[in-house]
Amino acid sequence: MNYISQKFSQTENVEFFRVLRTRVGSYFHTKNRSKYGNWSMRMKTVMMFTLYLTPYVFILSGNITQPVMFVALWVTMGLGKAGIGLSIMHDANHGAYSSRKRINKFLGYSMNLIGANAEIWKLQHNILHHTYTNIHGADDDIHTPKILRFSPYDKRYWIHRYQFLYVWFFYGISTLSWMTSKEFFQAFRYKKMGLVKGKHKFRNLLTQLALWKVFYFTYMLVLPIMFVPVPAWLILISFLAMHFTTGIILSLIFQTAHVMPECKFPTPNNKGIIENSWAIHEMMTTSNYAPSSRVFSWLIGGLNYQVEHHLFPTICHVHYRKISKIVSDTAKEFNVPYHSQKTFALAIWNHIQMLHKLGRWEPTVTQG
Repeated sequence: MNYISQKFSQTENVEFFRVLRTRVGSYFHTKNRSKYGNWSMRMKTVMMFTLYLTPYVFILSGNITQPVMFVALWVTMGLGKAGIGLSIMHDANHGAYSSRKRINKFLGYSMNLIGANAEIWKLQHNILHHTYTNIHGADDDIHTPKILRFSPYDKRYWIHRYQFLYVWFFYGISTLSWMTSKEFFQAFRYKKMGLVKGKHKFRNLLTQLALWKVFYFTYMLVLPIMFVPVPAWLILISFLAMHFTTGIILSLIFQTAHVMPECKFPTPNNKGIIENSWAIHEMMTTSNYAPSSRVFSWLIGGLNYQVEHHLFPTICHVHYRKISKIVSDTAKEFNVPYHSQKTFALAIWNHIQMLHKLGRWEPTVTQG
């Protein structure tokens, strides 16, 4: 289904978001606060880049060659890579890091530094995922290889009964897929969907993809193999360990927000209309977790507050905890669902339960 054929209701439950936007706007006005990043955000930026780049310097120095310590450096880079993605790139590519577009664009390209592509990511995440959350055929975050089933409207195969067991391998290699083939396939698919318009723009996108991939694999693999006095196989294993670390972290942070038992998978009616307004749709398809853990929230870029992020993606994540009370109170007032798991561990467990259910579940198709 072409994503542009799907529309949200302009009449059902529209007052909720009007009131909520006014209240959130009033919060920033009365507190005299900017909706963009603050000193905490800048400190976190330095920390995450340091966590990523410092181990790399130690690796290239050739001074650490003991295998366990060597792999540990790469795993630490994997943590830094996840931190850059969750805490810096994500806000920047939403235009939420700074009021200055150049800063957002510059920091958004940290996505390219860690091997993926900011332009492809904005199409997948900002447009398809944020607009059409959990809508089969439109939300690219639940568009998976056939061996996985994240939507009840995907065809079910016998092997899906066991996906809750083997999904961890695919989570681990997910970022490696981005770095190699996935984004090229996405580029062609997005062109077909009309998201990339014009032959010149498409060629530029493919060229940019290729050049950034060459840059990434050059500094990440070629240079260590050339200059670090350890076997090439140890570098390759360490590289894979780094990606597996990043992949597991990113997959769990994002998938526990939507592929959950309480989250809906709405379908359009025969006119291509989703029953609810966009904001209500986001409330029905998104879940928070671990709202009381400030340290955890700080480390993962506030993405335990996924509800707030989906409703206000251009507000920097450092403000999510404060506005979450406004969102939850307004949701209660309008009798709108506000999903939240008490802990991240509970969210992971419920995500596993949902994967187990999707491996056995054939839905009755309803609109809404």
